[in-house]
Amino acid sequence: MREMGRRSEHAEHPFKAMRADDAGSGSAVISAAPTWASLWGRPTVLITRTGQRETIVSACPAALDFGLRPGMAAAHARALVADLDVRDAEPEADAAMLERLALHAARQWTPTASVSGPDGLWFDLTGTTHLFGGEARFCQRLLRFLERLGLTARIAIAGTPGAAHALARFGNEAVTLLESGRETQAIADMPLAALRLAPEALLSASRFGLERIADLYPMPRGPLARRLGLRTVERLDQARGSLAEPIVPVVPTQAPVVTLRLLEPIGTPESIAQVISDLVDDLVTLLQTRGLGARIVRLKADRVDGEAQHLAIGASRATRDGRHLKRMFALKMDGLDPGLGIEVMHLTVPHHEPLGAMSAGALLETSRKERDLAPLVDQLTSRAGPSALFRLSSQESDVPERAMRRLAPLATPKGWPGWKRPARLLKRPERLSNVVALLPDHPPRRFTWRRQDYRVVAGDGPERVHGEWWRNTQEMWAVRDYFRVEAEGGQRFWLFRRGDGVDAPTGDLSWYMHGMFG
Repeated sequence: MREMGRRSEHAEHPFKAMRADDAGSGSAVISAAPTWASLWGRPTVLITRTGQRETIVSACPAALDFGLRPGMAAAHARALVADLDVRDAEPEADAAMLERLALHAARQWTPTASVSGPDGLWFDLTGTTHLFGGEARFCQRLLRFLERLGLTARIAIAGTPGAAHALARFGNEAVTLLESGRETQAIADMPLAALRLAPEALLSASRFGLERIADLYPMPRGPLARRLGLRTVERLDQARGSLAEPIVPVVPTQAPVVTLRLLEPIGTPESIAQVISDLVDDLVTLLQTRGLGARIVRLKADRVDGEAQHLAIGASRATRDGRHLKRMFALKMDGLDPGLGIEVMHLTVPHHEPLGAMSAGALLETSRKERDLAPLVDQLTSRAGPSALFRLSSQESDVPERAMRRLAPLATPKGWPGWKRPARLLKRPERLSNVVALLPDHPPRRFTWRRQDYRVVAGDGPERVHGEWWRNTQEMWAVRDYFRVEAEGGQRFWLFRRGDGVDAPTGDLSWYMHGMFG
């Protein structure tokens, strides 16, 4: 990750009471990327899809060595590198992780931190780095922290956010510490893209032969604004320090907490349930005031012997329904040991989401709106476990065992294939024996599966599925021919034969059972 920011004189700071290994000083921008080489040995790229076109948005160092670059078509990349690992980019997950890192920074390192683009963070380190032993030591600690998360980073600390942004993304050093007042010289030889200009401004600059930031220094402001836009002038002034650029920080929110101190210790299930009910009522009121819904609620019960008991419930969807929360806690009451008695109880919501008002029509029996399944899912999950409930959805793959994935119980499946698939798919295809079939395009007449003989009375197919050669070189010529067959007795099966029945490299002509129709 990269850091940008400005520096100030040493001053008293509210973080000065922290330990020397808990804080820092200065302002910075961080830009980070996963350490691909340590996670996967194969060249790896991330792609996005626009219609039928797949475009690379990020590449690991090994892929870069092969000449793969962001913006390249994924089909071209697969042709250049046979053993290429292609994965879908997840910009929403990346943005969520950056947001969490910014919140962590605001709590641990500096009160002013925010996200900078899709791959970086801004830190205003003014008056904080002395708490970490100086800027250099702070940067080294930050690099080690990111390395533990599996991220590589470049950090730049400068007197202006614009200069730090440019040095972090276009510099060659892992850590750059720039003295205040030297921003103009430090960014002079960098490309214009380092100023965060719009694509239209970069295109206009290339037409006029402007390539480096230094090319803009001698130009009069009026003609420069007319040719490249007023925003270009602002970015240049911000990077050089003649125009202020504020950083809008993320604001850590305190988790909603309600506490009830008891006059006398309690230990009976009835009294504990009553206290939990009162706490839930208070929590619902607090959540309504803040406009939030709870996803996780934790109960902490302090016993008279100094020990603490903990219970936690989770909701598949943000909620502040008091009856539902009480019912969820009642299902887990057996896990609470009161010991000699409980004297203090707390309810905390570590994970919450914004939750607005709900239409009253959804609460009426005559309403056409679908019932909310979230309470039922939450109760079943509490009894059966978080992995017991799921939905199935399709995944982009022609190979059947790779074409399905699990979703959360309330997620909406999409992208189901138009062709028929069996209701039950075996985890692994099972080999058939004693198969009698005409090659190359006929279903089997009889076969043996799990020591039982079947005689086929009807069949349909073949449906040809080719191997995914871009995943595994062994599937370069692999072919499967699938058939839907009906045996005597009414059972319907989904079988396939390895190979097309003509070319030997496509398969050894063995037969497999892959699924059963309901």
